[in-house]
Amino acid sequence: MRKTATTINPQLSRIISETGHTDLIVVTDAGLPIPPGSERVDLAYRPGAPAFFDVLDTVLAELVVEGATVSAEVEEKSPHVLAALRERLDPLGVSIELIPHVEFKRRTHDARAFVRSGEFTPYANVILHAGVAY
Repeated sequence: MRKTATTINPQLSRIISETGHTDLIVVTDAGLPIPPGSERVDLAYRPGAPAFFDVLDTVLAELVVEGATVSAEVEEKSPHVLAALRERLDPLGVSIELIPHVEFKRRTHDARAFVRSGEFTPYANVILHAGVAY
């Protein structure tokens, strides 16, 4: 049993530990297509749970992030999601790149892993660009 109050999911803990500088980790809602063959940590157990921001906060507690990419459609369809992303990432000095959702989905094909929440809010997805701690 881990002593710290961080990630206790063994697969997620391993992925975060193995992630290197510039690797991409996608934290997703329940509906984002995940490319076949991609590593998937599926935490969803019912609609809405776990919440996207619960999952994201857990990942951000352990992963050094230097950039983030989000679908531009979030600005219109779920502005509260974009505001909450900025609340979390701005203090870390992480800028958010907004791109069309079609391009967002294409870029996910380069991700080392996907962490799926049970979120049912449109466009509650983010590609995290791993940084380095030194």
